[in-house]
Order: sequence, then C-alpha cells, then structure tokens
Amino acid sequence: MLARLEQGVVLAWLTALALAVGLPWHAGQPLKALWGGALVLCSHALWLLLTFSLMRWRNLDDPAPRASWAQWLSAWWGEVKAAPRVFGWRQPFRSNALADFLPEPASRGRTGVLLVHGFVCNRGLWNPWMARLRTAGVPHVAVTLEPVFGSIDEYPALIEAGVRQLELATGERPLLVGHSMGGLAIRAWLDRFHGDDRVAGVITLGSPHHGTWLAKLSRWTLNGAQMRPDGDWLRALAVREPRSRHELFLCLFSHCDNIVFPASTAVLEGARSKHVAACAHVDLVHHPEGWAALRDALGLPGEV
Repeated sequence: MLARLEQGVVLAWLTALALAVGLPWHAGQPLKALWGGALVLCSHALWLLLTFSLMRWRNLDDPAPRASWAQWLSAWWGEVKAAPRVFGWRQPFRSNALADFLPEPASRGRTGVLLVHGFVCNRGLWNPWMARLRTAGVPHVAVTLEPVFGSIDEYPALIEAGVRQLELATGERPLLVGHSMGGLAIRAWLDRFHGDDRVAGVITLGSPHHGTWLAKLSRWTLNGAQMRPDGDWLRALAVREPRSRHELFLCLFSHCDNIVFPASTAVLEGARSKHVAACAHVDLVHHPEGWAALRDALGLPGEV
C-alpha cells in the first residue's frame, strides 16, 4: 500500500515540476521557469529545514551533547540527499527488489537478522543493508509493517512471522534491528510473544522509546499518536516491561535527529547506547555506525 501511495506522490511531484518549469517557459519567461523549478526541487529541503529548527529548539534542554551549527548543517544536508533516495526511489519502486535471504543449508547455525522499518516506510528502506548482508552470507528477513497508519499493536504478528522464518532456517536466535517506530514494534513483539529468550539482541536506530515531540502534531494516524511523549500507549508498554529486557538493547541516537527529539528520548534506561554525531533521522540507516553495530553484534570481520 505505501509503495503505491509514494508512487502517487512522486508522480504528483514530477507533474508539479513540469508545470512549474513548462508553463512559464512556454510563456517566454525563462527566469520564472528557473525559479519555479528550483522551488519545487527544493521543497523537501525547506520542509526538512522546519523539522531541523524544531529539533534544535527542543534539544536546548536535553542532556545529549549539543550539536554545533556545523553539525546541524551537515546533518540537514545529509538528510536532503537521503530522503529522495528513500522516499522517491527505494520505497515506491524497489521495495521488493531484494528478496529475503534464507539459503539452505548454509543458514544453519548462523545468526540471522530481522529488519524492521519505521513510520511511513517499508522494507525498501533496508535495500543497502540487505545487499551487504547477502554479500556476507547472513540470513535475513525484512518485514513491511501494515496497515501503514494502523496501531503499532497490529505489527507484532508480522514480526513474529519473520522471527519464525529465521528460527526455522537457522536454528538460532535472530538479531533484531529497528529504525524509528520499528524499535517500538519490536518492543511490542517482545511484550506480546514473550520473546526475550528468542533474540540474540536488539539494535534500534533513532527509535522514539519515550516518544517524540513531533508526534504531538499527529492528528490523523493511530501509530503517530501512539508515539506522543508520555502517551497512554507508551506508558502502558513501559509498565508491562521487565527492566531486564532493556539489557537486550543497543540504542543508537543523534543530537541531529530531526524526527525523534529531544535526542535522549531514543534511549531506554538500562540499555547500551551510542551517540551518533551530526546525523539526521533517515540518514541514521546509512551512517557507518549503524552497520558497524550490526557487524560487531554478528561477529563479522571489519572489512564487511
């Protein structure tokens, strides 16, 4: 479903670009055509600028390291480049380009990896990771969480199916990786299926474990509302969780995360954590620190 929605967004964006350039050009106004095209091309950069400004404001009192203006600008530019690749290509058009990798009998005895995307994403987010895991011969499954705007409580069954695939193929406990809301979906799975003893560990990248200020603006999506700071859903989940469960987690977070902020909301008490400097939300998936955390957890050689 999300792939079709994003295909429509890409088509609308291309149409707007064609009109912004074509109409004034046809009318003999090349300068207006140039400015119109630039405005459409830079529209996502302007939206990101707004989220980065909100993030910087809300992080003023956060205990995470303060981002310098140079780090802020570097993270913004990284996200400007990353967003079109993810939302304009991989997710709408390449979400099923790479299949899950469960080779038999090579999978037996190897730790597999389950990849869980976040809000308004699908498994196409993980295409670069899946390509690297396949090259390294690591069994892996990437799920797509649907319904797109449904409750996070609807996702554990999909995660359970992926975990079961890896368990059956490898005979080992898998490592779970969640980006953004995917980390909350993993926690919901651990809660419902009592999965503490069924995982080798959990890595989260920019997951709103304590909610995100930006979710306060959510009015039309159920899962968005569930990520509000101190919201009923997050409080109820935290009450049910044994504190020992948090020891399974490694939480990667950034002081330049423009979606999950204040920055320290991405860290669970009792979990290991790693601060990734000058990196925005979607770009956390592409940052070397994320892959290095996975590689180290799997015991892969440094050159992989």
